[in-house]
Amino acid sequence: MINFINKDMTLRKASLSRKKTEEGFIDTHCHCLPGLDDGPAAITSSVVLCNKLIEDNITTVAATPHQLGRYTGQNSSQKIRDTVNQMNEEIKNSGQSLKILPGAEVHLDERLCKLIETDEVMTLGDNGRYILLELPQDVFINIEPLFTELASMGIRTIIAHVERITVLAAQPKILRRWIEKPVFMQITASSLLGKFGKDVARTSWELLFSGSAAIVASDSHDIKLRRPCMTEAFECIRLYAGEEIARKVCIENPSQIIAGKDIETAALYERLASK
Repeated sequence: MINFINKDMTLRKASLSRKKTEEGFIDTHCHCLPGLDDGPAAITSSVVLCNKLIEDNITTVAATPHQLGRYTGQNSSQKIRDTVNQMNEEIKNSGQSLKILPGAEVHLDERLCKLIETDEVMTLGDNGRYILLELPQDVFINIEPLFTELASMGIRTIIAHVERITVLAAQPKILRRWIEKPVFMQITASSLLGKFGKDVARTSWELLFSGSAAIVASDSHDIKLRRPCMTEAFECIRLYAGEEIARKVCIENPSQIIAGKDIETAALYERLASK
């Protein structure tokens, strides 16, 4: 099913059409704010990255600077909101059209629910419905009680770049159990394109074909090594998994997340499994 990963992906991608989707993409994971984390260092670099998002047919982006972990005490929710307002003004003044929403990529922390209640941790789009959670890549931690507690607060969990969490991606039974909670899995557009290597690419496509991945996002940090590539990823998904799945993970589910509405998991899995 994913033998094409072993071939020259550049040649395969070159044959794809360059048709743009009419709606544009909603990017739910992007480090586009200046001076907050490992994204752009200055506002000028942020504007350049935002212009690249626009070129990539992204119309709305949730800015997700890191919170907690090594950024504990650095990126308050209010600081993120203020920086988002500043960037929206910069984009408007430049004559471009891009809507930036506040959010965060939140490092796992045992105080998480309390920190959400005290507005020290942000939800995606600042709507109180979804949290983008970053887990350790090489150590498995059973956090099912956290999912339950978050759900009791009306908050659903999205696991960021699950394809790079090797200990979790290698345990499909645990992934399936989490998904049934439901917990949602986000994979990175550039991972699907082989930018993190063939092993990560293969894992990304396995997660997509198994129905485990509900969202594709850019996780962009800059315009070189971590550039936006949603259009290219969408075209690859459309080629290998079909138009319906491409639209679901790149357009429809991200739009629902930003609107604070339910997204699809079980039905998506059933359709993929039947292909």
